[in-house]
Amino acid sequence: MMRIKTPGKGRIRRELDKRAPKLVETGKKTLILHGTKTSGVLNSVLTEIYHLKRDDSVKYTRKNDTVRPFESGGETSLEFYSLKTDCSLFVFGSHSKKRPNNLVIGRFYDHHIYDLVEIGVENFRSMDSFSYDKKFAPLIGSKPFFAFIGEGFENVDELKHLKEVLLDLFHGQAVTNLNLAGLDRVFVCTALSSNKIFFSHCALRLKKSGTTVPRMELVEVGPSMDMVVRRHRLPDDHLRKEAMKTAPELTKKKEKNVSKDPIEGKIGKIYIPDQKVGSVPLANIAKGLKRERREAKLMKSEDKKQKKQKQESE
Repeated sequence: MMRIKTPGKGRIRRELDKRAPKLVETGKKTLILHGTKTSGVLNSVLTEIYHLKRDDSVKYTRKNDTVRPFESGGETSLEFYSLKTDCSLFVFGSHSKKRPNNLVIGRFYDHHIYDLVEIGVENFRSMDSFSYDKKFAPLIGSKPFFAFIGEGFENVDELKHLKEVLLDLFHGQAVTNLNLAGLDRVFVCTALSSNKIFFSHCALRLKKSGTTVPRMELVEVGPSMDMVVRRHRLPDDHLRKEAMKTAPELTKKKEKNVSKDPIEGKIGKIYIPDQKVGSVPLANIAKGLKRERREAKLMKSEDKKQKKQKQESE
């Protein structure tokens, strides 16, 4: 029999509880990795993605020779790093003559590769190349808007997949209440062709409009780049179905006309249709009454006969 080893220290137990499945999941962490060879442009891209996701990301600066997405056996190290850092997303940068400035974005499910998107970076501009008022710089923890412009995001499979991955990458922490002051930036993705999009990052600037609704202007703060989709791998149908499952507690249907009271307990309402008195057959009721009267007369006559017979016998 295999023995199940339980952690003895409280710090380890608390860390395992954080990684355990939850009904309401926390924000997804991103793992940022470098390949065997990277370029200066790719290093800047990975650094600025890390700055945009500083609270929810883990960045490794060492070169990783064993990490090779889209290759059999080259994803084992990625899954090990995901288990070690408890990350649900990863961004991997590599540079070669065949695929220059190559960026691979992927997602994990149960610390195994779920899907992959490979893009090439072109015409990259960093945050330092833009001149703007520093008060419009993105705040840590702010919630960004996303604008997807172009029919390709609805019709082309590669762009539809890239849209899902980008939304997961910059989604951040799930919140119930939102401060309007935190809505200070927007990511604009414009489909230039069937496999190429223009990605830019802008700050929202509120100006007077003469009405209660302010007028908004976009101030480009960077980074910006052209993304060319090279390869992508969708998850299997079985794996997608397994990942999309929800807990029974969240899918429980609400009972109709049933409420709970702290004193009376469970209270239910019953529907009773209106009684239609006008459609009651009164003739049958009259016949029933006549029958009862006849039976009463017969009973009286029998009682009289019995009394007479008693008197005569006496």
